[in-house]
Amino acid sequence: QVQLVESGGGSVQPGGSLRLSCLVSGYTFSSTCLGWYRKPPGKDREGLARISLGGGRPYYANAAKDRFTISQDNAKHTLDLQMSSLTPEDTAVYYCVVLNPCSLSLASVTQWGQGTQVTVSS
Repeated sequence: QVQLVESGGGSVQPGGSLRLSCLVSGYTFSSTCLGWYRKPPGKDREGLARISLGGGRPYYANAAKDRFTISQDNAKHTLDLQMSSLTPEDTAVYYCVVLNPCSLSLASVTQWGQGTQVTVSS
């Protein structure tokens, strides 16, 4: 059974950093494409970054470029999202997702984690 379990959310002040982690089970980890989405309050879901676990460069949406870094740990079966220079506009529920095909379009999401709340506030 496929499971995606996010952790690492919380509250942080503007300008701060957070690292989100997603424990992935039930997949052939190295052949899967995974990504991160978020849902800000009152706004649509937004794709942030994706990575093909079998290799290749990660892809970042504009909202994540230069501030967020997606990475994988094949040994631990985790997908991480390191976030820095956070602003109140980054407040959202963050989701780990499985993508097929390997694209950040909403139509490519085949599996969602339960989400983890990130709140950026002074």
